[in-house]
Amino acid sequence: MIDSDDVHSDDVRRQVLLWRLLGQVFDVEEQPALESASLAVVEERGLPAALLDPGVSVDTVLQRFPELEAEFRDPLAGGDGGDRVRRTAVVSKLLLNAFRTGTGDVSAERLATWQRDAEWLRRALGACAGRAPGQGEPGDEQSGADQGEENGSGKSSGPGRGFGAGQGFEVTDADLAAFLAALEGDLVSRMRLREVLADSALARRLTPSMSLVEQLLRDKHNLSGEALANAKTLIRRYVDEVAEVLRTRVEQTSTGKIDRSVPPKRVFRNLDLDRTIWKNLVNYDPQEERLYVDRLFYKHTARRTTPARMIVVVDQSGSMVDAMVNCTILASIFAGLPKVDVHLIAYDTRAIDLTAWVRDPFEVLLRTTLGGGTHGPVAMRMARPKIADPRNTVLVWISDFYDDRGLLEDFRSLHRSGVKFIPVGSVNSSGRASVDPWYRQKLKELGTPVLSGHIDKLVFELKNFLT
Repeated sequence: MIDSDDVHSDDVRRQVLLWRLLGQVFDVEEQPALESASLAVVEERGLPAALLDPGVSVDTVLQRFPELEAEFRDPLAGGDGGDRVRRTAVVSKLLLNAFRTGTGDVSAERLATWQRDAEWLRRALGACAGRAPGQGEPGDEQSGADQGEENGSGKSSGPGRGFGAGQGFEVTDADLAAFLAALEGDLVSRMRLREVLADSALARRLTPSMSLVEQLLRDKHNLSGEALANAKTLIRRYVDEVAEVLRTRVEQTSTGKIDRSVPPKRVFRNLDLDRTIWKNLVNYDPQEERLYVDRLFYKHTARRTTPARMIVVVDQSGSMVDAMVNCTILASIFAGLPKVDVHLIAYDTRAIDLTAWVRDPFEVLLRTTLGGGTHGPVAMRMARPKIADPRNTVLVWISDFYDDRGLLEDFRSLHRSGVKFIPVGSVNSSGRASVDPWYRQKLKELGTPVLSGHIDKLVFELKNFLT
């Protein structure tokens, strides 16, 4: 039992467990007093010491103590009638196993165990979603704060919000999914990936992500047989998922500006009824209540027919993998639009023309080699001959611009010729990018500032050029 001089209430017991959780997750120096006090708390509540050990998975705990399964599936069941200290111990176990990922190499078995523990956390939070503290099962009648009445800030606490310290803080399903994906990405970056890929069952459990794709692209030359086939499947899954998202952003980019130099075709479907009525109102006879039309007006529908040429030049050095994956996929989507002629060039110290595969970003990525140096002039020499009609060409140059400063004169020359030049430092979800400050300033002075941030910015710029 816990000494009453050390722990005076259930609130203090819960604080002991939570402080110990924070210490474990953030790798602070172990505090023997917290460890011994936490052990005393769980034993007093009839819980196993394994709840405090991050090396013991939730599945293992439940195999040994199956009577705890209901509490792990729904930690808040029972509301205030339940044991809050016991509930805190269970929730601490779920959080500890999901968020304490450690350091060093990660085995395939370790990754699979973490994935199962993360799924237990998702399940538990899903069961608790929409239930404020104090509520029992969903649908139970409660009152006061339990039903989300206004808190001290004047806002309804409502379902799914935090209570107590940090009141009003929300964690949505999307927030949790993003955070767990980041943790999984870190584990993947530290794991013996070839071991996982050689086992199809383990490979299928991997969640496609940018960090995983980067690992696969870096190691693809060392894979063969089943491991290579599983790697390709994972890259294809990720490419398809991102392409589906980007495709919705590019919808109706369509066919170019209306050409008003071409007379409108005089057919019924082009009749501009509103304008026809307005222009003929002078012919209205109020006695007969009849409008006499002596002239019909038609809408212009003819659009530019010259194909717009888009040249995408991508730095394939390791620092640009995120932008490279996103822009390769984006180039393939624009290549599928009518009247858009897309060319794709990747470079490091050498340049490779990938235009033949531009419609298939999966094949493009398999043909790239991440890492190495950066020498933009080789890519410029390959891109220049592709510019036949400068005013009908957009050149997207994706790089961190830590490169030959002689490129600036090439960029100036292209800009003066009428090419729509779009320098891109980063196009990803985070918007974080490291761009050479000298180039950033010079390109800004040129009137072509380096674009960085969410890929929607690049989509917006390209749509403005094409429409």
